[in-house]
Amino acid sequence: MTSPAAETWKLIQNTLAADPGVMALVDTVYDKVGTNPWKGKNAHISRGPVYAVDDGADCIDSLEITFQVDVWSRKPNRWQCDDIVEAVRKALHERDDLQLAENALLQLRVTLSRVIDDPDPLTVHGIVQVTASVERPGGDE
Repeated sequence: MTSPAAETWKLIQNTLAADPGVMALVDTVYDKVGTNPWKGKNAHISRGPVYAVDDGADCIDSLEITFQVDVWSRKPNRWQCDDIVEAVRKALHERDDLQLAENALLQLRVTLSRVIDDPDPLTVHGIVQVTASVERPGGDE
């Protein structure tokens, strides 16, 4: 059985990679960034920290999982990173047509987005916080 967090991240990653608005602005969507993520690229998305909290109730086994979707850009202007962050938000926020195979996706929301300077002066860092409510199959039987 796939963990709810792993299954939901794969859905987020696949949704972003399939979105023409997102992919017009970035070169790839990584799960884990390799040793040279900039080779031939000037913008990409990667998975950042993930945390989950219990959100269950009687007979319902559910989690609230929060993902940090990191946007990295070396394009010449900061507003280009703003555009990528907005494209990610549009691709994910309150999508009711997305489904998981093993768990039940109850809700997907973008709860925060921001653009900050990176210590590397060539790079701008966008952060999109995505919160998913996921119910595990079976519950407390």
